[in-house]
Amino acid sequence: MNTTRQHQFSEMSQSLFDLDEAEPVGPGKQPSYIRDHRKRLRERFMQGGALAMPDYELLELVLFRAIPRRDVKPLARLLLETFGDFNRVLSASVERLSDVKGVGDAVIQELKIVEAASHRLARSRVMQKHVISSWDAILDYCHTTMAHRETEQFRILFLDRKNVLIADEEQAHGTVDHVPVYPREVVKRALELNASALILVHNHPSGDPTPSDADIAMTEQINNAAQALGLVLHDHLIIGKSTELSLRSAGYI
Repeated sequence: MNTTRQHQFSEMSQSLFDLDEAEPVGPGKQPSYIRDHRKRLRERFMQGGALAMPDYELLELVLFRAIPRRDVKPLARLLLETFGDFNRVLSASVERLSDVKGVGDAVIQELKIVEAASHRLARSRVMQKHVISSWDAILDYCHTTMAHRETEQFRILFLDRKNVLIADEEQAHGTVDHVPVYPREVVKRALELNASALILVHNHPSGDPTPSDADIAMTEQINNAAQALGLVLHDHLIIGKSTELSLRSAGYI
């Protein structure tokens, strides 16, 4: 083989090895070891569910569709090393995911589809439900949607006179330790929805749900504005990574 052909072959081999996504590279089938590994993982998932699998294997199952011909175990482990756990991989921003070697549009789309599905499922368990009887489901929903975010998000749960959840909206999002909230906008939106009561929810990306002085002051301002208009502020929940804090239970409301 002459030098030119060797150089061309080297470039072609390297380009196939470095593909970020499984783009068509010919009519060949998957290598048998990849095909067998994927079959075993799928069978184990169907038999034992997610609890039978560590995070990296569950992530492999998600990546199979995005990368159909390549071993995805190294990428699954890299994602977990980068973001910490399965939930944080799913909730990572598109920008941060794009910075990970081997992650392209197809991978990001699959991850975000799974994230959206989990949010929609959790939300369906609380909407139009009585808050008191579905409190655990509400906490689960808040943790699913907010606990693993890298920036603060402020949400409002709007309730009717029977304490049925009629709307759930993001009011604002901010930085890793601050989110701008305007009490006038909060009560204005409640009146627009004909709500009678509110539950405020925001997350602490640090994982510690301890309220800051700003959290306490903002809660008091919203409570005063709500009372002036005949609205009830039931609670303000701060969502940490593994637990939450109720400002009402803590005596701040």
